[in-house]
Amino acid sequence: MIDIKICGLKDIGHLNLLGELGVAYAGLVFFPKSPRYIPAEPAHQLSAHKPPALNLVGLFVNPSDEEIAHILPHVKLDMIQLHGDESPARVRAIRSKFHLPVMKALSLAGEDDLSRVPMFEQVTDWLLFDAKAPENSHIPGGNGRAFDWTLLKNKKFARPWMLSGGLNSRNVTAALDQLRDNPPAAVDVSSGVEVDRGVKDLDKIKEFVSSVRA
Repeated sequence: MIDIKICGLKDIGHLNLLGELGVAYAGLVFFPKSPRYIPAEPAHQLSAHKPPALNLVGLFVNPSDEEIAHILPHVKLDMIQLHGDESPARVRAIRSKFHLPVMKALSLAGEDDLSRVPMFEQVTDWLLFDAKAPENSHIPGGNGRAFDWTLLKNKKFARPWMLSGGLNSRNVTAALDQLRDNPPAAVDVSSGVEVDRGVKDLDKIKEFVSSVRA
Protein backbone atom coordinates (compact mmCIF):
# COMPACT_ATOMS: atom_id res chain seq x y z
CA MET A 1 0.00 0.00 0.00
CA ILE A 2 1.25 3.46 -0.86
CA ASP A 3 1.65 5.66 2.21
CA ILE A 4 0.39 9.23 2.43
CA LYS A 5 1.90 12.43 3.84
CA ILE A 6 -0.24 15.50 4.46
CA CYS A 7 2.02 18.52 4.84
CA GLY A 8 1.41 21.89 6.47
CA LEU A 9 -0.75 20.81 9.42
CA LYS A 10 -1.69 23.37 12.07
CA ASP A 11 -4.91 22.04 13.60
CA ILE A 12 -5.34 19.23 16.13
CA GLY A 13 -8.63 18.20 14.51
CA HIS A 14 -6.88 17.65 11.21
CA LEU A 15 -4.14 15.70 12.95
CA ASN A 16 -6.72 13.45 14.60
CA LEU A 17 -8.39 12.87 11.24
CA LEU A 18 -5.09 11.67 9.79
CA GLY A 19 -4.88 9.16 12.62
CA GLU A 20 -8.42 7.94 11.94
CA LEU A 21 -7.68 7.57 8.23
CA GLY A 22 -4.44 5.70 8.80
CA VAL A 23 -2.27 8.34 7.17
CA ALA A 24 1.40 7.61 7.82
CA TYR A 25 2.99 11.07 7.87
CA ALA A 26 2.05 14.59 8.92
CA GLY A 27 4.27 17.50 7.93
CA LEU A 28 4.89 20.53 10.16
CA VAL A 29 6.41 23.49 8.33
CA PHE A 30 9.10 25.39 10.23
CA PHE A 31 9.83 27.88 7.44
CA PRO A 32 8.58 31.34 8.46
CA LYS A 33 7.94 32.55 4.89
CA SER A 34 5.44 29.76 4.26
CA PRO A 35 1.68 30.30 4.75
CA ARG A 36 1.78 26.90 6.48
CA TYR A 37 4.39 27.95 9.04
CA ILE A 38 3.82 26.80 12.59
CA PRO A 39 5.87 28.18 15.52
CA ALA A 40 7.44 25.92 18.13
CA GLU A 41 4.77 26.25 20.84
CA PRO A 42 1.69 25.41 18.70
CA ALA A 43 3.72 22.62 17.14
CA HIS A 44 4.42 21.31 20.63
CA GLN A 45 0.68 21.19 21.33
CA LEU A 46 0.11 19.19 18.16
CA SER A 47 2.93 16.76 18.82
CA ALA A 48 1.73 16.19 22.38
CA HIS A 49 -1.63 14.96 21.08
CA LYS A 50 -0.65 13.19 17.88
CA PRO A 51 -2.12 9.74 17.16
CA PRO A 52 0.44 7.06 18.09
CA ALA A 53 0.89 5.62 14.58
CA LEU A 54 1.29 9.01 12.88
CA ASN A 55 4.86 10.09 12.08
CA LEU A 56 5.68 13.79 12.41
CA VAL A 57 7.95 15.25 9.74
CA GLY A 58 9.52 18.66 10.35
CA LEU A 59 10.05 20.66 7.16
CA PHE A 60 12.99 23.07 7.15
CA VAL A 61 14.49 25.21 4.37
CA ASN A 62 18.25 25.73 4.48
CA PRO A 63 18.19 25.59 8.30
CA SER A 64 21.02 26.37 10.64
CA ASP A 65 21.79 23.89 13.41
CA GLU A 66 20.33 26.43 15.83
CA GLU A 67 16.98 26.50 14.01
CA ILE A 68 16.61 22.75 14.21
CA ALA A 69 17.86 22.63 17.79
CA HIS A 70 15.24 25.24 18.75
CA ILE A 71 12.40 22.99 17.54
CA LEU A 72 13.47 19.55 18.76
CA PRO A 73 13.04 20.15 22.51
CA HIS A 74 9.44 21.23 21.84
CA VAL A 75 8.39 18.79 19.12
CA LYS A 76 9.12 15.07 19.00
CA LEU A 77 9.86 14.70 15.30
CA ASP A 78 10.17 11.35 13.60
CA MET A 79 11.91 12.76 10.53
CA ILE A 80 13.52 15.96 9.24
CA GLN A 81 12.60 17.13 5.74
CA LEU A 82 15.08 19.43 4.01
CA HIS A 83 13.36 21.42 1.28
CA GLY A 84 15.96 24.01 0.32
CA ASP A 85 19.31 24.08 -1.47
CA GLU A 86 21.08 21.91 1.06
CA SER A 87 24.19 20.17 -0.27
CA PRO A 88 24.86 16.46 0.25
CA ALA A 89 27.47 17.42 2.85
CA ARG A 90 24.91 19.51 4.73
CA VAL A 91 22.35 16.72 4.61
CA ARG A 92 24.92 14.32 6.01
CA ALA A 93 25.86 16.74 8.78
CA ILE A 94 22.25 17.29 9.88
CA ARG A 95 21.54 13.57 9.85
CA SER A 96 24.62 12.88 11.95
CA LYS A 97 24.12 15.72 14.44
CA PHE A 98 20.45 15.24 15.22
CA HIS A 99 20.21 11.44 14.92
CA LEU A 100 16.94 11.50 13.00
CA PRO A 101 16.04 10.14 9.57
CA VAL A 102 16.31 12.83 6.91
CA MET A 103 14.28 13.27 3.73
CA LYS A 104 15.75 15.48 1.01
CA ALA A 105 13.41 17.22 -1.42
CA LEU A 106 14.63 17.57 -5.00
CA SER A 107 12.81 19.74 -7.52
CA LEU A 108 12.33 18.43 -11.05
CA ALA A 109 11.59 20.11 -14.35
CA GLY A 110 13.52 17.94 -16.79
CA GLU A 111 15.63 14.80 -17.14
CA ASP A 112 18.81 16.70 -16.28
CA ASP A 113 17.53 17.37 -12.76
CA LEU A 114 17.75 13.65 -11.98
CA SER A 115 21.54 13.78 -12.30
CA ARG A 116 21.70 15.08 -8.70
CA VAL A 117 19.92 12.06 -7.24
CA PRO A 118 22.88 9.66 -6.77
CA MET A 119 24.85 12.07 -4.57
CA PHE A 120 21.87 12.48 -2.25
CA GLU A 121 21.04 8.77 -2.18
CA GLN A 122 24.28 8.27 -0.27
CA VAL A 123 23.44 10.66 2.56
CA THR A 124 19.66 10.66 3.05
CA ASP A 125 17.01 8.19 4.23
CA TRP A 126 14.23 9.34 1.89
CA LEU A 127 13.95 11.27 -1.36
CA LEU A 128 11.04 13.55 -2.20
CA PHE A 129 10.46 14.70 -5.77
CA ASP A 130 8.66 18.02 -6.17
CA ALA A 131 8.03 20.48 -8.99
CA LYS A 132 10.33 23.45 -9.38
CA ALA A 133 8.89 26.59 -7.82
CA PRO A 134 7.94 29.56 -10.02
CA GLU A 135 10.67 32.19 -10.31
CA ASN A 136 8.63 34.70 -8.29
CA SER A 137 7.78 32.27 -5.47
CA HIS A 138 9.23 32.85 -2.01
CA ILE A 139 8.57 29.25 -0.97
CA PRO A 140 10.32 26.23 -2.56
CA GLY A 141 7.34 23.86 -2.27
CA GLY A 142 3.59 23.84 -1.72
CA ASN A 143 2.99 25.93 -4.84
CA GLY A 144 0.37 23.63 -6.33
CA ARG A 145 2.53 22.91 -9.39
CA ALA A 146 2.89 19.47 -10.94
CA PHE A 147 5.77 18.24 -13.06
CA ASP A 148 6.03 15.60 -15.78
CA TRP A 149 5.58 12.43 -13.75
CA THR A 150 6.95 10.31 -16.60
CA LEU A 151 10.41 11.62 -15.65
CA LEU A 152 10.25 9.05 -12.84
CA LYS A 153 8.75 6.24 -14.88
CA ASN A 154 10.67 2.98 -14.37
CA LYS A 155 13.33 4.81 -12.34
CA LYS A 156 14.74 2.91 -9.39
CA PHE A 157 16.42 4.58 -6.46
CA ALA A 158 18.54 3.40 -3.56
CA ARG A 159 16.21 5.06 -1.08
CA PRO A 160 12.41 5.06 -0.66
CA TRP A 161 10.83 8.08 -2.31
CA MET A 162 7.76 10.29 -2.14
CA LEU A 163 5.95 11.90 -5.04
CA SER A 164 4.91 15.51 -4.49
CA GLY A 165 4.03 18.59 -6.51
CA GLY A 166 0.52 19.73 -7.35
CA LEU A 167 -1.17 16.50 -6.35
CA ASN A 168 -4.87 16.49 -5.45
CA SER A 169 -7.75 14.03 -5.31
CA ARG A 170 -8.44 14.51 -9.03
CA ASN A 171 -4.97 13.85 -10.45
CA VAL A 172 -3.22 11.55 -7.98
CA THR A 173 -4.77 8.46 -9.58
CA ALA A 174 -3.37 9.46 -12.98
CA ALA A 175 0.05 10.11 -11.46
CA LEU A 176 0.18 6.72 -9.78
CA ASP A 177 -1.13 5.02 -12.89
CA GLN A 178 1.79 6.41 -14.90
CA LEU A 179 4.21 5.13 -12.25
CA ARG A 180 2.50 1.81 -11.58
CA ASP A 181 5.49 -0.31 -12.69
CA ASN A 182 7.71 1.34 -10.09
CA PRO A 183 5.46 3.32 -7.73
CA PRO A 184 6.59 5.70 -5.00
CA ALA A 185 6.57 4.50 -1.41
CA ALA A 186 4.38 7.48 -0.54
CA VAL A 187 2.63 10.54 -1.95
CA ASP A 188 2.82 14.00 -0.40
CA VAL A 189 0.14 16.69 -0.60
CA SER A 190 -0.29 20.18 0.79
CA SER A 191 -2.07 22.77 -1.39
CA GLY A 192 -4.20 20.03 -2.95
CA VAL A 193 -6.16 19.58 0.29
CA GLU A 194 -6.67 23.28 1.05
CA VAL A 195 -9.55 25.71 0.62
CA ASP A 196 -7.14 28.65 0.88
CA ARG A 197 -3.35 28.93 1.14
CA GLY A 198 -2.39 27.30 4.40
CA VAL A 199 -5.97 26.33 5.31
CA LYS A 200 -6.56 22.59 5.23
CA ASP A 201 -10.02 21.13 4.58
CA LEU A 202 -11.29 17.95 6.22
CA ASP A 203 -13.34 16.85 3.21
CA LYS A 204 -10.46 17.43 0.80
CA ILE A 205 -8.16 15.36 3.00
CA LYS A 206 -10.70 12.53 3.03
CA GLU A 207 -11.13 12.72 -0.75
CA PHE A 208 -7.38 12.64 -1.34
CA VAL A 209 -6.85 9.63 0.93
CA SER A 210 -9.75 7.83 -0.73
CA SER A 211 -8.31 8.50 -4.21
CA VAL A 212 -4.90 7.13 -3.24
CA ARG A 213 -6.36 4.05 -1.59
CA ALA A 214 -8.55 3.38 -4.63
